Amino acid sequence: MPSILIHIQNEDPVLGEVDELPGPSDVLITVKNPRKKDGKDLAYIDPAVTTVIWPFNRINFIEVLPSEEEEDIITFVRE
Repeated sequence: MPSILIHIQNEDPVLGEVDELPGPSDVLITVKNPRKKDGKDLAYIDPAVTTVIWPFNRINFIEVLPSEEEEDIITFVRE
């Protein structure tokens, strides 16, 4: 389940997970476990909510965060 950082217009970024990354024809994005980047609850969402659907017209851009497997990959580093 990919983790993403959503940059919503006039809001702080939202961290969450998605089942699939959105495609070019999608108009909505469904995010599970939405929270602030630091892990705290979002003030405008009820704490009991686990899934939120946002329309893309409210989103500036989305960052796809590396998975745990990708973070463990050691690449060549030249010193």
